[in-house]
Amino acid sequence: MKRINILLSILLLWMCCQPLHAAGFPRHQATPGGIALIPLMEAEQRPMVRYQHRQILVTQRDGRWLAVVGVPLDSEPGSHILHIQQPGKAEQKLIFDVTAKQYPEQHITLSNQRQVNPDPDDLERIRAEQARSRAAYARWTAEQQAQLAFILPVDGSISGVFGSRRFFNGQARRPHSGLDIAAPTGTPIQTPANGKVVETGHYFFNGKTVFIDHGEGLVTMYCHLDSITVEKGQWLKQGEQLGTVGATGRVTGPHLHWSVSLNNTLIDPELFLTEQTLTALNAANHIRP
Repeated sequence: MKRINILLSILLLWMCCQPLHAAGFPRHQATPGGIALIPLMEAEQRPMVRYQHRQILVTQRDGRWLAVVGVPLDSEPGSHILHIQQPGKAEQKLIFDVTAKQYPEQHITLSNQRQVNPDPDDLERIRAEQARSRAAYARWTAEQQAQLAFILPVDGSISGVFGSRRFFNGQARRPHSGLDIAAPTGTPIQTPANGKVVETGHYFFNGKTVFIDHGEGLVTMYCHLDSITVEKGQWLKQGEQLGTVGATGRVTGPHLHWSVSLNNTLIDPELFLTEQTLTALNAANHIRP
């Protein structure tokens, strides 16, 4: 326990001295639905890190290893533990704190009642599509090093924020799992980082959808597309087009729903955007609580 407390003190001191958003890295926000950037002990080889039984993306920053941890939206505030394994050494544990965050409510009215209460045939289709989505998010591609410096996938304005508690026609549903960016139908969508297309399809709720695997447990999803311009298995470089904005699936107007999954955990995509990009988005007409 004394060793853990010493490591925690070093961690907290290191965090206080770091910029909020260093170039090439997402922002540290250790809240439910956020990202915790956890410095690790010095080691010649990349350590294996697990959090809640899931492997964690580990990269280098300023000559030392750094764990990039996606914190689940339903996480309880308080102390959380990373399990660290280095070759030939006993497992070590590192504690980090998760602080509470309050997310807003969003009330949406839909005219298509099946998009609120699907019929039995719809439910069968939805279950099959959910299985495909889970498989895409659960990918771990070790040989592909994740690119953490993202660019904005589409020009537009924010119309829905991550984590909002959603109500469709007055009925509570799961919290919003991504960032909505409103833009005219046909607006090009670009991949924010290098990656491989691992799933496409026309889903009941999500409409026309693309999943991209960026490596090491970092996966992004784009839905409600008007058109898909890539194929499963295709490699994309940062900035290449993957489709166009549309209004397919459960929507009230044309927009891109963009989800980011880290260690099979959906997190706030805004944390991958620079302050400059967010300022530009906020300057546009948007819906932000």
